Amino acid sequence: IVVQKEDTWGTDIINAPLYFQVLHWAQNNADYIIPLYCFDPRHYLRTYHYGFPKTGPYRLKFLLESVKDLRQTLKKKGSNLVVRKGTPEDVVHEFITQLGSVTAVAFHEEATTEELDVEKALQRVCAHHGVKIQTFWASTLYHRDDLPFSHISRLPDVYTQFRKAVESQGKVRPTVQMADQLKPLAPGVEDGCIPMPEEFGLKEPLADPRTAFPCSGGETQALMRLQHYFWDTNLVASYKETRNGLIGIDYSTKFAPWLALGCISPRYIYEQIRKYEKERTANQSTYWVIFELLWRDYFRFVALKYGTRIFSLKGLQDKEVPWKKDPKLFDAWKEGRTGVPFVDANMRELAATGFMSNRGRQNVASFLTKDLGLDWRMGAEWFEHLLVDYDVCSNYGNWLYSAGVGNDPRENRKFNMIKQGLDYDSNGDYVRLWVPEIQCIKGGEIHTLWALSNAALSQAGIALGETYPLPVVLAREWSRHINQKPNKRDHPPRGKKDPSHTPKQHKDRGVDFYFSRNKDVS
Repeated sequence: IVVQKEDTWGTDIINAPLYFQVLHWAQNNADYIIPLYCFDPRHYLRTYHYGFPKTGPYRLKFLLESVKDLRQTLKKKGSNLVVRKGTPEDVVHEFITQLGSVTAVAFHEEATTEELDVEKALQRVCAHHGVKIQTFWASTLYHRDDLPFSHISRLPDVYTQFRKAVESQGKVRPTVQMADQLKPLAPGVEDGCIPMPEEFGLKEPLADPRTAFPCSGGETQALMRLQHYFWDTNLVASYKETRNGLIGIDYSTKFAPWLALGCISPRYIYEQIRKYEKERTANQSTYWVIFELLWRDYFRFVALKYGTRIFSLKGLQDKEVPWKKDPKLFDAWKEGRTGVPFVDANMRELAATGFMSNRGRQNVASFLTKDLGLDWRMGAEWFEHLLVDYDVCSNYGNWLYSAGVGNDPRENRKFNMIKQGLDYDSNGDYVRLWVPEIQCIKGGEIHTLWALSNAALSQAGIALGETYPLPVVLAREWSRHINQKPNKRDHPPRGKKDPSHTPKQHKDRGVDFYFSRNKDVS
């Protein structure tokens, strides 16, 4: 039985090519294979501290699409995906009892508490029945056993030290190819129905035409996206210059949702990057894709090192911070009603689509933790609920970092919301897209409505405190940028579309949610 358990913190469909490793082993060690996917009811309950629904509508939709795609892939190879609703340990127990001839149960290992608890439950079930357990590590670019550290406890607490060590001493393992024809299901095993969203108390979300991620789940779509971004358009060759965009699908790779569910392997992306560099071009942009895959690895290994501390209020540093738990302030943040247009635009995009740019995530996280002083776990659990690309290790690692209690070598890192808005949405197009009630304000002045004259606001049909909120907070450093005119160099060169273009002078800023070099935090 090849078990694909749905992870409590972030569903992990080990789809092709990530799934191939387990199937490859099963193909060589069994007469019959049961690829099994479990919809665990525990994942449709509530988050631990603040009680948000664990799995929101966007991720569920993406998950269901991915399960359907995996089933179709397996059918083409003479197999099928068996789907059940229930905890993995209960479902596996039933299969072992029913079939009476199960020799082994195989699955991928995970890094965080609730997933590890499921693995322990599976091990108990198999031990009770005398069934062998076979596990694999496959979710990272660099294999856990290949890290250049004697033990996970020796993992550096600074990303740059980790990156330099693995780049100089590590080696990425090659991907495993799936057989053209797989062993069949065991006789008498029914494939089961893929559930509908309503069975989890959710409705399929309406598509928003403004979304920056209008994509479907599954390996098929992931490979199409890679083909488009790498080979059809060469967008990867300018990725470093465009990755801080805000509007449209092509300002960044958008691989994260498929990576989060295992629909595509980081090693496969790595191989395609190396092939592209050999056949087309190698530059900072192609390297930057690998650089960000390494961030993803790092947060997963940090979770292995620190265990439950990644969920602790005090974080990895055991740091006392007087966090607030103000429900009104939090509601204003999550609903995009803070009165700070750049923050509100990003939070409304998340609520309407399940997606937000990397640049947006940095800013709304900084705003929640540093400007509002709210418990960072409120933001982490809200992201868990809504993000289509939610990954437990990356999510909590990034929130710890933003809150100043994680892997950040700099003290008191804080983003200036007004400067960030002017730098990355200089003409205000992104804000106007998501906050239409203030769209009549032209240019960058849209980022500082409270500084405009009553006449200007009235002419635009805006009554602060009525048609749009007054700011819930005003940071002192914002005043330096009121009435600041965007530099003419902020305008994109000919041939570039303004909404998704990153101003040239800012192209080295904002590495994927937390790289300190040249990072703009003022």
